[in-house]
Amino acid sequence: MFLHRAFSSVVLIGLVSLAIFSEQAVGVTVTLLIIGGLYEFFLMLEKKGISMYKYLGIGIGAIIPLSITFHFESTKKWELLFMLLALLFLILMQFKRRKNTGAIVAISTTIFGILYISWFLSFLIKIRFLDDGFGLLVLVLVATKLCDMGSYLVGSRFGRTPLMPRISPKKTVEGAIGGLVCSIAGALLCHPLLNFDYARLLSLGFGLGLLAEIGDLSESLMKRDCEVKDSGSIFPGMGGVLDLVDSLLFTAPAFYFYISIIPR
Repeated sequence: MFLHRAFSSVVLIGLVSLAIFSEQAVGVTVTLLIIGGLYEFFLMLEKKGISMYKYLGIGIGAIIPLSITFHFESTKKWELLFMLLALLFLILMQFKRRKNTGAIVAISTTIFGILYISWFLSFLIKIRFLDDGFGLLVLVLVATKLCDMGSYLVGSRFGRTPLMPRISPKKTVEGAIGGLVCSIAGALLCHPLLNFDYARLLSLGFGLGLLAEIGDLSESLMKRDCEVKDSGSIFPGMGGVLDLVDSLLFTAPAFYFYISIIPR
């Protein structure tokens, strides 16, 4: 398992390293991850017997990152308008069905998937388009994914105290602490790329690490509800696309708003 996980990590790091130098390449890469993540998410719900508009949700979800990448935004707050139009379209689709059963669930789960995966992960593209976007994106990716790796490695070797066994039996307090330490270390390593002092990087590493672990636990909660171990099997030793990006779903938007609000 460790060798499979290490191999997948090396391949993914290589692909991301190539993509991150180009804003458009980042956009296309994130779009592909969103499509894969949405497909796995809706597939998990199907296995649980929950209805949704799977392919419509994937299509709408793909439009969000592509519109950011190629600057199709009609207004500054276009996402809210787009989500309103998507909701209206889903309701109109429901009007065409012969039965009313499951209408609320189908609409709600489709919208939730779009918000949770497509909108949240699209903030990675927005970060790349900011001033110093290269360094900022490296920071959020390194701090978040080192938290994942630290949690796994420390938890596998030294984990003794269950963190939240009801949600994820294998996660431990020791692993969570190890993840936070690795996240802080990752943030500090990004000092040459950004004009941030070490105290700010330390606090950012801690905050991003916490959000990464919450994101990971959130996906574990959904998988537990759907009674699946992994969202998919495309990455040996890691699982699916959603397993790969779950920790970024909270760190990306939170970091974007932090950078947009707090002066640099």
